[in-house]
Amino acid sequence: MKNYSVASQRAWIIRNAMTLLTLATVVLYAIFIQWVWGWATVLALWKSAGLGSAFLALAALLGTYVLRTWRIYDYFPTETGGRFGTLLRLTQVHNLLNIMLPFRSGEASFPLLMKREFDLSLARSTAALFVMRLFDLHALLAAAGIGLVLQHHSSWAWALWFCFLVLPVAGFALRGIGLRFAARILPAKAERLLAEVEAGLPVDAAAFARAWGATLINWFTKIAVLAWVLGLLGGISMAPGFGGALGGELSSVLPVHAPAGVGTYPAGISAGAVAFGAAASGPAFEDLAQAAVNTHLLVIVSSLMGTALSLFAARGNR
Repeated sequence: MKNYSVASQRAWIIRNAMTLLTLATVVLYAIFIQWVWGWATVLALWKSAGLGSAFLALAALLGTYVLRTWRIYDYFPTETGGRFGTLLRLTQVHNLLNIMLPFRSGEASFPLLMKREFDLSLARSTAALFVMRLFDLHALLAAAGIGLVLQHHSSWAWALWFCFLVLPVAGFALRGIGLRFAARILPAKAERLLAEVEAGLPVDAAAFARAWGATLINWFTKIAVLAWVLGLLGGISMAPGFGGALGGELSSVLPVHAPAGVGTYPAGISAGAVAFGAAASGPAFEDLAQAAVNTHLLVIVSSLMGTALSLFAARGNR
């Protein structure tokens, strides 16, 4: 009986290893913040900025989660029709797992959840997720590019930015040529992979326009909110604010990031802000570091709150 209990405990630890690692990392992160700055000092930034600003930023981030859900809802209208609440809960759980679990392991939850809740094939949902992630990366870079354009104040910078902005339009228009070319140069074993990628693309130009537009609005809003918060709390100008927002989000979408983004997200913010012109040392950098930690906490709180609220939206299938 004792051996069975030990085996059960060991199995439970193995099943929940990622969750335990995340919780341990978050606790260590809280201790680290207290040791370096002190929680009173960190949170005092929000008091000086005004709690109204915090609630406004939080509401805007929660709005982006709803828009993200609508993009998936529109992507799979037949499978998800009439169950927006369930999809909202699914999207929030997937987003929270992405934030909390290291090495992008949370991405694997999306096709599994879509299969369980909407009986969508793993191949199709995985292909669609891959395409949406390409949309996300492009929109993230385009949104952050506004900071560079504003920094240079020139017509050629706006022209280059616009050319980059419309790249997905050209890519979608030439998708047939690209897929045929890939089929010729890739081995026969890759035919199934190409078919899955094609199945993950929007079905027509109207669907593409809706998905692309929703992605741009989502990321432009999020980057603008994070840049505003960094400027508000860290006293930096607009261009470094956009650079910091880009650095933080890139640290979370790249394959290697810490559980809950602890350490990596604030470091990405600081690096991005410095690359866009913020001070790299001295009291100004100290203020930027504290603002980066607060911005990271805002992202985590918004994700936790969004997930908690989505649980009331609908009950999932057992």
